[in-house]
Amino acid sequence: MAKGGFPKGMGNMGGMGGNMNQMLKQAKKMQEQMLKMQEEMEEKVYEASSGGGAVSVKISGKRELQEIIIKPEVVDPDDVEMLQDLIMAAVNEGMRKADASSADEMSKLTGGLNIPGLF
Repeated sequence: MAKGGFPKGMGNMGGMGGNMNQMLKQAKKMQEQMLKMQEEMEEKVYEASSGGGAVSVKISGKRELQEIIIKPEVVDPDDVEMLQDLIMAAVNEGMRKADASSADEMSKLTGGLNIPGLF
């Protein structure tokens, strides 16, 4: 070991100060871009349907159900389960669209890096 207790080259950070400042600036810029992107994503609305359009939904980027449209001809009191399945399928598809869009936008921002916990 070198006299300072660090392996050779580790005790003197030399030019690292400038690089560290640059890295911190880049990290802050990325954080600002992520916040802006998140705000933009929350404003988007995703539409999905099931049963050939019998049930349509709108889901916000905040993953909140905003609207359900059910065509009257699909409402059959003797087959409530089918209507429930159509609603569930449409809502799940809307959520998948919102998730896929978020993942795509995040990938653009991070250059494809998979950073756990971001979205």
